[in-house]
Amino acid sequence: MSCQTDTLHLNDLKHGEEAVVLGYEAGEPAYRMKLLALGITRNVQLKIVKTAPLGDPVEIEVRGYRLSLRKQEATTIQVRRLNEKACDCDCR
Repeated sequence: MSCQTDTLHLNDLKHGEEAVVLGYEAGEPAYRMKLLALGITRNVQLKIVKTAPLGDPVEIEVRGYRLSLRKQEATTIQVRRLNEKACDCDCR
């Protein structure tokens, strides 16, 4: 399986990387509804804009606006990496 199809969590991405949301980890339904209301839905593309020095929070750009999420919140979002430039493997 190549790295381009691996499921990651949002907090696994680095500054400048882009990804597509695949879904959410099982957890609190109310929090999932909050993320959906913020526009973080399946198949939406997002980009990591900034990460704080200690990794918390992480700022993303989604649907034309910027949003900061706690690291713990970012671990609940499953994504697939889009851009190849951050890929360290020989998958192509």
